[in-house]
Amino acid sequence: MRILTAASRRGIELPYVQAEPAEQSHQVTLLLEVNAKQVGQLSRDWYAIVDVTDVRSAMPTQDMLELIDGWAATPHPPTSAVSSGDSARAAMA
Repeated sequence: MRILTAASRRGIELPYVQAEPAEQSHQVTLLLEVNAKQVGQLSRDWYAIVDVTDVRSAMPTQDMLELIDGWAATPHPPTSAVSSGDSARAAMA
C-alpha cells in the first residue's frame, strides 16, 4: 500500500498495477507516466519503505501497453461539482 500511496498522493495515474510472489518476497510492477524528477522522488520514497530492496525503471512491455489501450477510452467518473453556500461549508466541517 505504501508504494501505491507514494504515487497516488502526487496525483499520478496508475493504469497498470501487478503484484506477484517472487521467491521469499513479492514483486510489484507499476506503469506510470512520470518525468525524471518524479522518478527520483518516487525512488527515494520507495527505498525508504521497510523491506523494499530494489527499485528500477524501464520501458513498458507490450503486454502492459495492450492492457491499457482501453484505459483512455474508459470514461472516468465525473469530477465533483463545486457547491456554493452552506453545503460547501458543511462539507469542510
